[in-house]
Amino acid sequence: MKWITRERPKIDRLACPWLIKNFIDAKAEFLFVPAGTVLKKSKVEKAIPFDIPGVEYTHYNEAVTFDYFLKKHNLTEPALHKMATIIRGADTDRHNMAPEVAGLWAISAGLSYNIKDDYKLLEFGFILYDALYSWAKHLTTATHLEGSPFEKMLHEVYTRFLKNKKGKTPDWVKELKHLLQDHVDTQFSMDLRQISEELNLNAAYLSREFPKYFNNQNFGEYIRRKRIEQAISFISKPEYSLTEIAYLTGFSDQSHFTRVFKQYTGQNPSAYRKKLLKSKNHSK
Repeated sequence: MKWITRERPKIDRLACPWLIKNFIDAKAEFLFVPAGTVLKKSKVEKAIPFDIPGVEYTHYNEAVTFDYFLKKHNLTEPALHKMATIIRGADTDRHNMAPEVAGLWAISAGLSYNIKDDYKLLEFGFILYDALYSWAKHLTTATHLEGSPFEKMLHEVYTRFLKNKKGKTPDWVKELKHLLQDHVDTQFSMDLRQISEELNLNAAYLSREFPKYFNNQNFGEYIRRKRIEQAISFISKPEYSLTEIAYLTGFSDQSHFTRVFKQYTGQNPSAYRKKLLKSKNHSK
């Protein structure tokens, strides 16, 4: 059977082929095509489309396509459902769903950045999800420092040292805050590597140090919060549609905007706007 989806897979569109190949259709073939051609190509190739709007195998509410495959094919193995939580969190920017979510997002983003050939990327994706499956099935209680008292002691000493260490905020932090605000205000896309080059800092160092000075948020979380804060300022102005607000605040589409907005405010943008406008009318 052939399966077809959008090009440039990153998380769900790598996880689903791995699941199909290992638990649903061992002889499966996968096609990656431009987003606007998936349905047309699926008819020509007689392939099943997945992870695009309007088809059976796709996102439903808070669930991602990987979740639907599990449900549709009655896959109940606990390790797969452990993986599903991590995949769902990484694919929908909900990094609080499991400790492993941020790691999966980081590795997936790095693979996509380094590998431009989708089929080569799929090969590496299979290795990645083989490893995640083995961890979910056999290693969830293991730790890196297990069985090594000396390493564990060093780790505890280092952790205490960091907690007790107090120093001056580096100069780059203030400069970075201004730089990020400029990027948000102008809707420029932001890349941690590009930002690190502008600040003349090592990208790995910046990624590691970032949460210390930005409310314990990683780079992506901080940017999403700033965009939502900007969106709230637009929502108070009725002349902007929600689609326009999603565009003006740098979201790829309204669906992604709605998901992230609800994550940070507890309400979807439409309900938030109605409540806000109602409150303003009552105060007059």
